[in-house]
Amino acid sequence: MRKSGRSLSFIIIRHVAGEALFAFFVSFLFFFFVFFVNQLLLMVQELLSKHVPLYQVGLLLFYSLPSVIAMAAPFGALLGVVMTIGRLSSDNEVLVMLSSGLSYKNIFLPALAVGVFVTLISFFANDVLLPAGTVRFSRLYRRILFSTPALELESNSVKRFRNTILVTGAVQGKAIDNMLIFDRTGEGERRVIIAKKAELTDSGTTRLSLDLHDSFIQSSKETRRTDYDYSSASFLRYSVNQSDLWQTQSAIGPREMSSTDVRREIKEKEASLAGQIDDIRLRTAGKALALERMLRAGPSHPDWNRRTGQRDELLRELENIRARRKDRNLLFYRLEYYKKFSIPAGAFCLAFLSIPLGLFSRRSGQVVGLLFGLLVSVLYWALLLGGQTMGMRLGYSPFWSMWLPNALALAAGAVLCIIRVRQ
Repeated sequence: MRKSGRSLSFIIIRHVAGEALFAFFVSFLFFFFVFFVNQLLLMVQELLSKHVPLYQVGLLLFYSLPSVIAMAAPFGALLGVVMTIGRLSSDNEVLVMLSSGLSYKNIFLPALAVGVFVTLISFFANDVLLPAGTVRFSRLYRRILFSTPALELESNSVKRFRNTILVTGAVQGKAIDNMLIFDRTGEGERRVIIAKKAELTDSGTTRLSLDLHDSFIQSSKETRRTDYDYSSASFLRYSVNQSDLWQTQSAIGPREMSSTDVRREIKEKEASLAGQIDDIRLRTAGKALALERMLRAGPSHPDWNRRTGQRDELLRELENIRARRKDRNLLFYRLEYYKKFSIPAGAFCLAFLSIPLGLFSRRSGQVVGLLFGLLVSVLYWALLLGGQTMGMRLGYSPFWSMWLPNALALAAGAVLCIIRVRQ
């Protein structure tokens, strides 16, 4: 009899897990399409409008897929599990299972197993596939950029390269009206170039070249602004170096790094920041000691009349230390580091929350489960974006900014589970 009960329990667990995986796959495709359209189709439209070959556009899309997979997987787990449990509840299969002497364990175990499975998929896509895809995306985009330079210049826009800023007027094809260029000469002087018209030219695959017509050039020294030169030209060919173009496209942020690389960057930034703060503290201590000596000496001190200015300078140094501790770049890296774990873990947390939500869907289980799932997805996404915004702008804890949505999902799921079991 005990063997028969175990066999029945195994069959139910396998049945629930199979249905949950199928529902997850369908839900994942839905969210995948939503994120895909939101993030990638606009890029495709721009590339195709600039006559980039279709196969290269397809490769760029393929290299961009890991980020979409990592984001769509947790929401797919939520919707898949809640629709599965909702259908079982509305069809009275849960009631039959409980009447047969089985417990809610036979529902929780397969649902949570699906959550763990999706968490691993999401983490692998975010931590392994995304960095690899980003590197290949950057390399391919570099080749496309050199063969199709019009990608980088749009009407009425500002494009910043490493040492050059291009400001464009109306762009039609390869013709540009009212071009403005800020850069530096080989001697390090600031230079401004104004051209009534400019035209993109094909100079191979090593640089972005512009033919400037009716141009005016003015250069000035860094230290003496009154020392300047100017000239004009009816025709001038201007080029942006390959290294400058490549740097703008090869810059990889923490979102595109693996968690190991981000953690290493955080440690390096923390060490650098600690060194800067120590230098400021030493400088501040010296100024505080000098101010103390002045105050002890009284009016006889030669710098007595400067005591107010030195006190204000000391307060500014202390404020500088507090500001350095809130380094925005370091904060951004910390947020992205915790985000690399919180979003994949969201699959498990949302799957846990979806179990009691599905059990409460006693009528029209899949429809109600779908509505519950979409509502929770919107709330979870809003909390995630809100936490990231508050972490960056208000300096909240990076850990709680990224993990609060998961903590709320677990807490809500636990409360609903207790209520449902007591009923």
